[in-house]
Amino acid sequence: MEIGSAANQEKVGVMALGWRWIMGLPKKFQEKVVGVANKIKKLGKDDPRRITHSIKVGLALSLVSLFYYFRPLYDDFGDAAIWAVLTVVVVFEFSVGATLGKGINRGIATLCAGALGVGAHHLANLAGDDGEPILLGILVFILAAVSTYTRFFPGIKARYDYGMVIFILTFSLVTVSGYRIEKILVLAHQRLSTILIGGSTCVIVSIFVCPVWAGEDLHKLTALNMEKLADFLEGFGGEYFGQERDDGESFVKDDSKKMFHQAYKSVLNSKTAEESLANFARWEPCHGSFGFRHPWQQYLKIGGLTRQCAYQIEALNGCINSDIQAPTEFKKKIQEACTKMSMESGKALRDLAQGIRTMTVPSAAEIHIEISKAGEDDLKTTLKSAVLEDIDDLLDVIPVATVASLLVEIISCTEKISEAVNELARIVKFKTIDPTVTPEKPHLLHRGSVQPVCFTDSPEHHVCITVLSEIEQGTTTLAGLFLERINSVPITTRENQEPVKGARHDLEV
Repeated sequence: MEIGSAANQEKVGVMALGWRWIMGLPKKFQEKVVGVANKIKKLGKDDPRRITHSIKVGLALSLVSLFYYFRPLYDDFGDAAIWAVLTVVVVFEFSVGATLGKGINRGIATLCAGALGVGAHHLANLAGDDGEPILLGILVFILAAVSTYTRFFPGIKARYDYGMVIFILTFSLVTVSGYRIEKILVLAHQRLSTILIGGSTCVIVSIFVCPVWAGEDLHKLTALNMEKLADFLEGFGGEYFGQERDDGESFVKDDSKKMFHQAYKSVLNSKTAEESLANFARWEPCHGSFGFRHPWQQYLKIGGLTRQCAYQIEALNGCINSDIQAPTEFKKKIQEACTKMSMESGKALRDLAQGIRTMTVPSAAEIHIEISKAGEDDLKTTLKSAVLEDIDDLLDVIPVATVASLLVEIISCTEKISEAVNELARIVKFKTIDPTVTPEKPHLLHRGSVQPVCFTDSPEHHVCITVLSEIEQGTTTLAGLFLERINSVPITTRENQEPVKGARHDLEV
């Protein structure tokens, strides 16, 4: 009885579990649908151009499908009209450059292979019925082998690989099918015509319907990568020297800021994307600020230098998270110099990125690089004095020396990036913005500190300080600097030399 009761209870438990699973199916299905919908929404939200591209592909396929839907068009091309549809499927890419490159490769390869296939067919006819298939096989072998070997050349691989594949495919199809088809010229003409129609449809839709330019994407990507490096360098001082407080307690980092400073890691793997965009951009016509024969190769040079800097930053980030740290007292001595070096290098990279985005000469970047070099000299002096005087254990110097060495390398990389960007600006002829007023070189009629003003009989205690300037631009910034300095100066009287409450300063520029 006990065994039967236990079996019944087990069956009831299994049935209950099965019933709960069945009842939970609608909820699980709903969660799956909501999850897929959220992924679809996120995919379109990240880059709305993906939605536009999907619509463009559908539009191009609908247009070339008319060759099958309308009888007059079908009578002219016959079953070869399917090649137009296949061409749209394989040629239409996300960017204009990729679509144009594939379309030109496919068109030229089809034309050349078709012509050679017809020539091979007529040449094989001279060998008679018995020798024709043998000669055709030999020609297919030679052309396929030579074309495949040619694909290994880096220049061919980068720009014409797809064309070589289509060349081999078309030549083989025309040659082999021509052996059984009498009207080989008609066959070659139909296939070439439909492929050209499909490729032209792709190119026209890609250019004139919400175009996506690979050159513009490469331009923005180059600037964005430098901004990511600048974000890390500008926040390095707080991350590294803020690991310990004055009381010796550990410093708690903000996870959001930490993730923000880790954005540079994507720069390390940007080489493939940059090379692909540069390859596609070479096919694109003039558009926007990018003219004919735009120096896309220079962007690859800037990208390579940016990645070198990113590798140094990766090592610098390892120093932040290292278990071996220098003493707090010693870190305080080098904090100002290291912070200046990283901060000014970050500002230089940000100015260079802004110059690329706006296509203007980044003149301010050179000033930041010079300031970072001054910080480098200060750091070397501090390290020498610390090693000779205060540090007994040289092992304490190694972590700081590593950070200093990496910062010096980063400054060198930043200077090389600046030279490459200036070379790009010279080739493309970026706009030159030469402000009359800069914070570093203000042209004033008088310089110096403002002394306290003393008076005796002024009832309102009103002081008017007039600053004469020859500058039209930067007036707001200059006025703000003077207001900040002047408002910090107390106004006193001659009698008691006490600050006068309620007195105000007026700044007239």
